[in-house]
Amino acid sequence: MKFTATQIAGILEGEVEGNPQIAVHKLSKIEEGEKGSLTFLANPKYTSYIYSTKASITIVNKDFVPEQSISTTLIKVDDAYKSFSKLLEYYNQVKNNKVGIESPCYVSESANYGEDFYLGAFAYLGNNVTIGNNVKVYPNAYVGDNVTIGDNVVVFAGAKIYSETIIGNNCVIHGGAIIGADGFGFTPNSNGEYSKVPQTGNVIIEDNVDIGAGTTIDRATLGSTILRKGVKLDNQIQIAHNVEIGEHTAIAAQTGVAGSTKIGKNCLIGGQVGIVGHITIGDRVRIQAQSGIGRNVKDDEVLQGSPALNYGDFNKSYVHFKNLPKLANQISNIEKKVEGE
Repeated sequence: MKFTATQIAGILEGEVEGNPQIAVHKLSKIEEGEKGSLTFLANPKYTSYIYSTKASITIVNKDFVPEQSISTTLIKVDDAYKSFSKLLEYYNQVKNNKVGIESPCYVSESANYGEDFYLGAFAYLGNNVTIGNNVKVYPNAYVGDNVTIGDNVVVFAGAKIYSETIIGNNCVIHGGAIIGADGFGFTPNSNGEYSKVPQTGNVIIEDNVDIGAGTTIDRATLGSTILRKGVKLDNQIQIAHNVEIGEHTAIAAQTGVAGSTKIGKNCLIGGQVGIVGHITIGDRVRIQAQSGIGRNVKDDEVLQGSPALNYGDFNKSYVHFKNLPKLANQISNIEKKVEGE
């Protein structure tokens, strides 16, 4: 796909300074720009690169005035970073605008799908599946029986959506994600052997949720595991049965949330955080990476460490943690001195 400077300026409501007919077909960093590529300049730290970049077009802020000669064509906008992000979104929409059903794949006779539907090769749609408009299901994806998917959803290659899952509008499910697998439910008998507890619930994913590659979300034992609207999950996260995550909470990679824990709205949870089951985490909570959460957390707390402390208390305590060897040597010297007297 090729776009001219004039076309791009039209999309971004910007002004062209240079050759309006010059065309680009790929994106690049400004320091790695080459002929035929489009880049942007938003951070002043990178200004020097605009004079050497070989990118054909560069998006800049309207107040940018070059101090040296440049070869790149400029598109001037109110906010270069936001405009470039808008362009990336537009580019993705064009790139991913596939329609039709490829072969081979399996579509149950009882499955229903809306307009502008795309189903990639070797994908599977089970019985009584209901899919809305403008949904893209990429190759090797699996959609089980009785699944409901809303409008404008993308299910990337290799994702697995188990039966009875409900997915809202404008969601993205990345490759390798598994939604609706059994929760980790087993009971031991007197011999120490485990019997499986049937996991009869489902997973509900509301609107505008993004789920990263390799992330797993277990179905509930009873009821539902729920991701409220606007939740953002990174890659390789484990969400256990009957967990509920509040609106617009974002969780970074390799975090694990144990069963029946409730997480509030607008929380930010760092990578490799471990959260025990059957607790409640309030709204607007901030949890630093690699923390271990073993208790209920109130609204607006900021936590770090394992077991987690208040963020300020952790930093104060760390001053003493790193001095422990020195303090131990001081105590040892004092003991030797006392013994010698």
